[in-house]
Amino acid sequence: MAFIDIAGIGKRFGKVFALHGVDLAINEREFITLLGPSGCGKTTMLRLLAGFLIPDAGSIKVSGRLYSSPRGTLPPEQRRMGMVFQNYAVWPHMSVFENIAFGLRIAKTTRGEIARRVARVLAAVGLDGLAERHAHQLSGGQQQRVALARSLVVEPTILLLDEPLSNLDAKLRERMRGELKILQRDTGITFIHVTHDQAEAMALSDRIVVFNKGAVQQVGTPREVYERPTNLFVADFMGQVNKLPGTVVATSGGRARVRVGAQTIDVELSASRKRSDASVTVAIRPEAIRLGAADAGAAANVLRGRLVESAFLGNIVEHHVDVDGMLVRVQGDRRQGIAAGSPVELSIPVGDCVAMPSETD
Repeated sequence: MAFIDIAGIGKRFGKVFALHGVDLAINEREFITLLGPSGCGKTTMLRLLAGFLIPDAGSIKVSGRLYSSPRGTLPPEQRRMGMVFQNYAVWPHMSVFENIAFGLRIAKTTRGEIARRVARVLAAVGLDGLAERHAHQLSGGQQQRVALARSLVVEPTILLLDEPLSNLDAKLRERMRGELKILQRDTGITFIHVTHDQAEAMALSDRIVVFNKGAVQQVGTPREVYERPTNLFVADFMGQVNKLPGTVVATSGGRARVRVGAQTIDVELSASRKRSDASVTVAIRPEAIRLGAADAGAAANVLRGRLVESAFLGNIVEHHVDVDGMLVRVQGDRRQGIAAGSPVELSIPVGDCVAMPSETD
Protein backbone atom coordinates (compact mmCIF):
# COMPACT_ATOMS: atom_id res chain seq x y z
CA MET A 1 0.00 0.00 0.00
CA ALA A 2 1.24 3.48 -0.91
CA PHE A 3 2.00 5.96 1.87
CA ILE A 4 -0.26 8.54 0.18
CA ASP A 5 -3.05 7.14 -1.99
CA ILE A 6 -4.85 9.65 -4.24
CA ALA A 7 -7.73 7.95 -6.06
CA GLY A 8 -10.09 9.48 -8.63
CA ILE A 9 -9.78 13.02 -7.29
CA GLY A 10 -12.00 15.63 -8.93
CA LYS A 11 -12.46 19.29 -8.06
CA ARG A 12 -14.66 21.88 -9.72
CA PHE A 13 -14.95 25.63 -9.23
CA GLY A 14 -18.32 26.60 -10.68
CA LYS A 15 -18.36 25.21 -14.22
CA VAL A 16 -14.58 24.89 -14.40
CA PHE A 17 -13.05 21.47 -13.71
CA ALA A 18 -9.72 22.15 -11.98
CA LEU A 19 -9.02 18.41 -11.54
CA HIS A 20 -10.63 15.28 -12.91
CA GLY A 21 -9.77 11.64 -12.38
CA VAL A 22 -6.40 12.16 -10.65
CA ASP A 23 -4.82 8.91 -9.45
CA LEU A 24 -1.44 8.97 -7.75
CA ALA A 25 0.46 6.74 -5.33
CA ILE A 26 3.29 8.37 -3.33
CA ASN A 27 5.82 6.41 -1.32
CA GLU A 28 7.13 7.39 2.08
CA ARG A 29 10.33 9.52 2.00
CA GLU A 30 9.85 10.38 -1.68
CA PHE A 31 10.50 13.80 -3.17
CA ILE A 32 7.56 14.27 -5.56
CA THR A 33 7.09 17.30 -7.80
CA LEU A 34 3.75 18.33 -9.29
CA LEU A 35 4.76 20.08 -12.51
CA GLY A 36 2.79 21.92 -15.14
CA PRO A 37 1.84 25.29 -16.63
CA SER A 38 -0.24 27.88 -14.79
CA GLY A 39 -3.84 26.77 -14.32
CA CYS A 40 -3.12 23.05 -14.81
CA GLY A 41 -4.42 22.01 -11.37
CA LYS A 42 -1.18 21.33 -9.48
CA THR A 43 -1.76 23.93 -6.73
CA THR A 44 -5.38 22.78 -6.35
CA MET A 45 -4.03 19.26 -5.79
CA LEU A 46 -1.63 20.56 -3.15
CA ARG A 47 -4.43 22.43 -1.34
CA LEU A 48 -6.55 19.29 -1.36
CA LEU A 49 -3.66 17.39 0.22
CA ALA A 50 -3.32 20.10 2.86
CA GLY A 51 -7.03 19.92 3.72
CA PHE A 52 -7.82 23.48 2.61
CA LEU A 53 -10.29 22.18 -0.02
CA ILE A 54 -12.85 19.35 -0.10
CA PRO A 55 -12.81 17.18 -3.25
CA ASP A 56 -15.95 16.77 -5.35
CA ALA A 57 -14.95 13.19 -6.20
CA GLY A 58 -12.42 10.58 -5.11
CA SER A 59 -10.41 10.20 -1.93
CA ILE A 60 -7.04 10.92 -0.31
CA LYS A 61 -5.64 8.43 2.19
CA VAL A 62 -2.42 8.59 4.20
CA SER A 63 -1.12 5.34 5.73
CA GLY A 64 -4.55 3.84 5.02
CA ARG A 65 -6.42 6.55 6.92
CA LEU A 66 -9.05 8.54 5.01
CA TYR A 67 -8.07 12.23 4.97
CA SER A 68 -10.37 13.63 2.27
CA SER A 69 -13.52 12.66 0.38
CA PRO A 70 -16.68 14.46 -0.77
CA ARG A 71 -18.26 13.47 2.57
CA GLY A 72 -15.74 15.48 4.54
CA THR A 73 -12.10 16.27 5.18
CA LEU A 74 -9.73 15.99 8.12
CA PRO A 75 -8.82 19.53 9.29
CA PRO A 76 -5.35 20.77 8.27
CA GLU A 77 -4.13 20.96 11.87
CA GLN A 78 -4.79 17.24 12.37
CA ARG A 79 -2.85 16.05 9.29
CA ARG A 80 0.75 16.34 10.56
CA MET A 81 1.66 18.18 7.37
CA GLY A 82 3.80 21.27 7.05
CA MET A 83 3.37 23.79 4.25
CA VAL A 84 5.74 26.34 2.76
CA PHE A 85 3.96 29.04 0.75
CA GLN A 86 5.22 30.91 -2.30
CA ASN A 87 5.41 34.23 -0.42
CA TYR A 88 6.93 32.57 2.72
CA ALA A 89 4.30 34.21 5.05
CA VAL A 90 6.99 35.22 7.55
CA TRP A 91 5.54 37.55 10.23
CA PRO A 92 7.52 40.81 10.12
CA HIS A 93 6.81 41.80 13.76
CA MET A 94 8.33 38.55 15.09
CA SER A 95 11.94 37.46 15.38
CA VAL A 96 13.23 34.41 13.55
CA PHE A 97 12.92 32.41 16.78
CA GLU A 98 9.32 33.54 17.35
CA ASN A 99 8.33 32.79 13.74
CA ILE A 100 9.70 29.26 13.96
CA ALA A 101 8.31 28.59 17.45
CA PHE A 102 4.78 29.80 16.65
CA GLY A 103 3.32 26.37 15.80
CA LEU A 104 4.91 24.78 18.85
CA ARG A 105 3.40 27.42 21.14
CA ILE A 106 -0.04 26.86 19.62
CA ALA A 107 0.45 23.16 20.43
CA LYS A 108 1.35 24.13 24.04
CA THR A 109 4.84 22.64 23.84
CA THR A 110 7.04 23.29 26.88
CA ARG A 111 9.55 26.16 26.76
CA GLY A 112 12.52 23.83 27.07
CA GLU A 113 11.31 21.62 24.21
CA ILE A 114 10.62 24.68 22.05
CA ALA A 115 14.16 25.97 22.60
CA ARG A 116 15.67 22.57 21.79
CA ARG A 117 13.65 22.00 18.60
CA VAL A 118 14.07 25.54 17.28
CA ALA A 119 17.85 25.36 17.79
CA ARG A 120 17.94 22.06 15.92
CA VAL A 121 16.03 23.31 12.85
CA LEU A 122 17.98 26.59 12.78
CA ALA A 123 21.14 24.50 12.40
CA ALA A 124 19.50 22.28 9.79
CA VAL A 125 18.58 25.22 7.53
CA GLY A 126 21.79 27.17 8.13
CA LEU A 127 20.40 30.02 10.23
CA ASP A 128 22.55 29.61 13.35
CA GLY A 129 23.08 32.95 15.08
CA LEU A 130 20.07 34.66 13.46
CA ALA A 131 17.38 33.70 15.99
CA GLU A 132 16.83 37.27 17.21
CA ARG A 133 16.68 38.97 13.81
CA HIS A 134 13.40 40.23 12.32
CA ALA A 135 12.06 39.63 8.81
CA HIS A 136 13.09 43.07 7.45
CA GLN A 137 16.68 42.24 8.39
CA LEU A 138 16.71 39.02 6.33
CA SER A 139 17.43 38.37 2.67
CA GLY A 140 14.92 36.54 0.47
CA GLY A 141 16.87 33.31 0.83
CA GLN A 142 16.97 33.64 4.60
CA GLN A 143 13.21 34.28 4.75
CA GLN A 144 12.68 31.17 2.67
CA ARG A 145 14.72 29.18 5.19
CA VAL A 146 12.67 30.60 8.07
CA ALA A 147 9.50 29.39 6.33
CA LEU A 148 11.08 25.95 5.88
CA ALA A 149 12.23 25.83 9.50
CA ARG A 150 8.76 26.83 10.77
CA SER A 151 7.25 23.90 8.87
CA LEU A 152 9.95 21.42 9.92
CA VAL A 153 9.96 22.26 13.64
CA VAL A 154 6.51 20.71 14.17
CA GLU A 155 7.99 17.43 12.85
CA PRO A 156 5.55 16.77 10.01
CA THR A 157 5.38 13.44 8.19
CA ILE A 158 4.70 15.31 4.93
CA LEU A 159 5.97 18.70 3.77
CA LEU A 160 4.02 20.56 1.07
CA LEU A 161 5.91 23.24 -0.89
CA ASP A 162 4.04 25.69 -3.12
CA GLU A 163 6.65 27.16 -5.51
CA PRO A 164 8.93 28.14 -2.60
CA LEU A 165 11.86 29.19 -4.81
CA SER A 166 10.02 31.32 -7.37
CA ASN A 167 10.77 34.64 -5.62
CA LEU A 168 14.52 34.07 -5.44
CA ASP A 169 17.09 35.30 -7.97
CA ALA A 170 18.53 32.72 -10.35
CA LYS A 171 21.80 31.99 -8.49
CA LEU A 172 20.15 31.75 -5.08
CA ARG A 173 17.38 29.56 -6.50
CA GLU A 174 19.98 27.16 -7.89
CA ARG A 175 21.80 26.97 -4.55
CA MET A 176 18.57 26.44 -2.61
CA ARG A 177 17.62 23.52 -4.89
CA GLY A 178 20.61 21.58 -3.64
CA GLU A 179 19.93 22.51 -0.03
CA LEU A 180 16.28 21.44 -0.30
CA LYS A 181 17.29 18.03 -1.64
CA ILE A 182 19.87 17.52 1.13
CA LEU A 183 17.32 18.61 3.74
CA GLN A 184 14.75 16.14 2.46
CA ARG A 185 17.27 13.31 2.45
CA ASP A 186 18.50 14.12 5.96
CA THR A 187 15.04 14.47 7.53
CA GLY A 188 13.40 11.55 5.72
CA ILE A 189 10.20 13.59 5.34
CA THR A 190 8.00 13.05 2.28
CA PHE A 191 8.22 16.24 0.19
CA ILE A 192 5.46 17.21 -2.27
CA HIS A 193 6.61 20.19 -4.27
CA VAL A 194 4.69 22.32 -6.78
CA THR A 195 6.48 24.23 -9.55
CA HIS A 196 6.22 25.22 -13.20
CA ASP A 197 10.04 25.21 -13.54
CA GLN A 198 11.17 22.09 -15.41
CA ALA A 199 14.84 22.41 -14.43
CA GLU A 200 13.87 22.73 -10.76
CA ALA A 201 11.65 19.65 -10.99
CA MET A 202 14.37 17.56 -12.62
CA ALA A 203 17.06 18.67 -10.17
CA LEU A 204 15.01 17.93 -7.04
CA SER A 205 12.63 15.07 -7.69
CA ASP A 206 12.63 11.33 -7.24
CA ARG A 207 9.54 11.36 -9.46
CA ILE A 208 7.73 14.06 -11.44
CA VAL A 209 3.94 14.23 -11.96
CA VAL A 210 3.16 16.25 -15.09
CA PHE A 211 -0.25 17.96 -15.07
CA ASN A 212 -2.19 19.60 -17.90
CA LYS A 213 -5.79 20.81 -17.92
CA GLY A 214 -6.55 19.16 -14.58
CA ALA A 215 -5.31 15.68 -15.54
CA VAL A 216 -2.08 13.75 -14.96
CA GLN A 217 -0.18 13.34 -18.23
CA GLN A 218 2.77 11.28 -16.97
CA VAL A 219 4.41 10.07 -13.77
CA GLY A 220 8.05 9.02 -13.80
CA THR A 221 11.63 9.75 -12.82
CA PRO A 222 13.14 12.93 -14.29
CA ARG A 223 15.03 10.84 -16.84
CA GLU A 224 11.92 8.87 -17.85
CA VAL A 225 9.79 11.98 -18.27
CA TYR A 226 12.48 13.79 -20.26
CA GLU A 227 13.72 10.94 -22.44
CA ARG A 228 10.48 8.93 -22.80
CA PRO A 229 7.57 11.40 -22.72
CA THR A 230 4.17 9.78 -23.13
CA ASN A 231 2.78 12.48 -25.42
CA LEU A 232 3.70 15.65 -27.26
CA PHE A 233 2.55 17.93 -24.47
CA VAL A 234 5.03 16.33 -22.05
CA ALA A 235 7.79 16.29 -24.66
CA ASP A 236 7.27 19.98 -25.43
CA PHE A 237 6.84 21.10 -21.81
CA MET A 238 9.93 19.29 -20.54
CA GLY A 239 12.37 21.21 -22.73
CA GLN A 240 13.25 21.96 -26.31
CA VAL A 241 12.14 19.34 -28.81
CA ASN A 242 11.96 18.99 -32.57
CA LYS A 243 8.52 17.83 -33.71
CA LEU A 244 8.75 16.40 -37.22
CA PRO A 245 5.58 15.27 -39.03
CA GLY A 246 5.95 11.79 -40.51
CA THR A 247 4.16 8.80 -42.00
CA VAL A 248 4.63 5.24 -40.78
CA VAL A 249 5.62 2.96 -43.65
CA ALA A 250 6.46 -0.20 -41.66
CA THR A 251 6.50 -1.45 -38.06
CA SER A 252 8.37 -4.18 -36.24
CA GLY A 253 7.93 -4.71 -32.52
CA GLY A 254 8.34 -1.42 -30.70
CA ARG A 255 9.95 0.34 -33.65
CA ALA A 256 8.81 1.76 -36.97
CA ARG A 257 10.17 3.05 -40.24
CA VAL A 258 8.85 6.58 -40.75
CA ARG A 259 8.99 8.83 -43.79
CA VAL A 260 10.05 12.35 -42.78
CA GLY A 261 9.92 14.68 -45.77
CA ALA A 262 11.64 12.78 -48.59
CA GLN A 263 13.78 10.67 -46.21
CA THR A 264 13.09 7.68 -43.96
CA ILE A 265 14.27 7.04 -40.41
CA ASP A 266 13.85 4.33 -37.78
CA VAL A 267 12.09 5.39 -34.59
CA GLU A 268 10.84 4.08 -31.25
CA LEU A 269 7.05 3.94 -30.84
CA SER A 270 5.58 5.67 -27.79
CA ALA A 271 3.03 3.81 -25.65
CA SER A 272 0.43 6.47 -26.51
CA ARG A 273 0.54 5.84 -30.25
CA LYS A 274 -2.53 4.06 -31.64
CA ARG A 275 -1.72 0.96 -33.65
CA SER A 276 -3.70 2.20 -36.64
CA ASP A 277 -2.02 5.62 -36.79
CA ALA A 278 -0.23 6.27 -40.05
CA SER A 279 0.40 9.95 -39.39
CA VAL A 280 2.73 10.54 -36.44
CA THR A 281 4.98 13.23 -35.03
CA VAL A 282 8.60 12.28 -34.40
CA ALA A 283 10.02 13.95 -31.27
CA ILE A 284 13.81 14.49 -31.15
CA ARG A 285 15.73 16.48 -28.53
CA PRO A 286 18.20 19.01 -30.05
CA GLU A 287 21.07 17.73 -27.89
CA ALA A 288 20.57 14.16 -29.21
CA ILE A 289 21.54 15.25 -32.74
CA ARG A 290 25.13 15.36 -33.90
CA LEU A 291 26.30 17.26 -36.95
CA GLY A 292 28.18 14.73 -39.05
CA ALA A 293 27.72 11.18 -40.31
CA ALA A 294 27.09 8.32 -37.90
CA ASP A 295 29.91 6.10 -36.71
CA ALA A 296 30.24 2.92 -38.72
CA GLY A 297 27.96 0.22 -37.35
CA ALA A 298 26.11 2.59 -34.99
CA ALA A 299 22.31 2.25 -34.69
CA ALA A 300 21.67 5.77 -35.91
CA ASN A 301 19.63 7.64 -38.48
CA VAL A 302 21.19 10.14 -40.84
CA LEU A 303 19.15 13.08 -42.15
CA ARG A 304 20.58 15.33 -44.84
CA GLY A 305 19.90 19.04 -44.94
CA ARG A 306 21.29 22.55 -45.25
CA LEU A 307 22.54 24.77 -42.42
CA VAL A 308 20.39 27.90 -42.26
CA GLU A 309 21.97 29.74 -39.32
CA SER A 310 23.94 29.25 -36.12
CA ALA A 311 23.85 31.09 -32.79
CA PHE A 312 26.73 31.05 -30.29
CA LEU A 313 25.28 30.57 -26.76
CA GLY A 314 28.50 30.21 -24.77
CA ASN A 315 28.62 26.56 -23.77
CA ILE A 316 26.98 25.40 -27.00
CA VAL A 317 26.20 26.54 -30.52
CA GLU A 318 22.59 26.21 -31.66
CA HIS A 319 22.14 25.38 -35.34
CA HIS A 320 19.00 25.56 -37.44
CA VAL A 321 19.04 23.04 -40.28
CA ASP A 322 16.59 22.85 -43.18
CA VAL A 323 15.62 19.20 -43.73
CA ASP A 324 13.20 18.93 -46.67
CA GLY A 325 11.49 22.17 -45.70
CA MET A 326 11.42 21.41 -41.96
CA LEU A 327 13.57 23.46 -39.60
CA VAL A 328 15.50 21.18 -37.20
CA ARG A 329 17.18 22.63 -34.11
CA VAL A 330 20.58 21.12 -33.23
CA GLN A 331 22.77 21.84 -30.20
CA GLY A 332 26.39 21.35 -31.19
CA ASP A 333 29.96 21.76 -30.00
CA ARG A 334 30.86 25.45 -29.56
CA ARG A 335 34.19 24.79 -31.29
CA GLN A 336 32.50 23.47 -34.43
CA GLY A 337 32.25 26.22 -37.04
CA ILE A 338 30.13 25.62 -40.16
CA ALA A 339 29.21 28.26 -42.71
CA ALA A 340 25.55 29.07 -43.31
CA GLY A 341 24.26 27.44 -46.48
CA SER A 342 26.56 24.42 -46.15
CA PRO A 343 25.11 20.93 -46.73
CA VAL A 344 25.20 18.93 -43.49
CA GLU A 345 24.35 15.48 -42.19
CA LEU A 346 22.51 14.96 -38.90
CA SER A 347 23.30 11.76 -37.02
CA ILE A 348 20.60 10.74 -34.52
CA PRO A 349 20.50 7.54 -32.42
CA VAL A 350 17.37 5.54 -33.17
CA GLY A 351 16.53 5.40 -29.47
CA ASP A 352 16.31 9.21 -29.36
CA CYS A 353 13.65 9.36 -32.08
CA VAL A 354 10.16 8.72 -30.65
CA ALA A 355 6.97 8.59 -32.75
CA MET A 356 3.81 9.86 -31.04
CA PRO A 357 0.25 10.61 -32.10
CA SER A 358 0.18 13.85 -34.07
CA GLU A 359 -1.20 16.93 -32.33
CA THR A 360 -4.08 17.05 -34.82
CA ASP A 361 -5.14 13.61 -33.58
